[in-house]
Amino acid sequence: MNRPRVKICCIGDREEARMAVRYGASALGLVSEMPSGPGVIPEELIREIAARVPPPIATFLLTCKEDAAQIIAQQHRCRVNTIQLCDRVRPQIFDELRKALPGVHLVQVIHVSGEESVLEAKEVAGRVDALLLDSGNQKLAIKELGGTGRTHDWQISRRIVEAVDVPVFLAGGLNSDNVAEAIERVRPFGLDVCSGVRTAGKLDEIKLQRFFAAVNNSS
Repeated sequence: MNRPRVKICCIGDREEARMAVRYGASALGLVSEMPSGPGVIPEELIREIAARVPPPIATFLLTCKEDAAQIIAQQHRCRVNTIQLCDRVRPQIFDELRKALPGVHLVQVIHVSGEESVLEAKEVAGRVDALLLDSGNQKLAIKELGGTGRTHDWQISRRIVEAVDVPVFLAGGLNSDNVAEAIERVRPFGLDVCSGVRTAGKLDEIKLQRFFAAVNNSS
């Protein structure tokens, strides 16, 4: 198995972006307005960071929007190369996004909560370029759409990886202490980490170094 790609999420400024890329990040997560969770930055800053990220690093815009026109407008303002849909959207939304945003990749978040998450993943996998498995809760009055720092049931995540034909990123509570186990148990295409490489909300170079070392030493 190839070592998984690493996406560093909740990038807060250009220096954090540079640090993440320097240590080997394949993708950066840029968080727009959310109902809850860390890492939200203004769209103007998202555009500024995305414009300075060297290819082939992917720039993910994390959006909670469910309306195609609003998502398309966000991408036009931010100029990222990947849209991460953090909430559920209607099936026709994917077609509208494909038509309006050729060349922009679509990643759907599946918040792993139980057996129903496997079915949800299988239903949406054919419409997107990748899935991202996280530990949010869409049923709360104020939705959790990521950045919880919690792990979920990795057995279900492994079943999703085996059930779909698109790349799968694993998120939710990853850090240098548990990422090797997560890789072994889930076998994801990629990893997504936010709080596990941060101290007081800021990207921590020591934690980042340890995380990449754990990933690179995994089997």
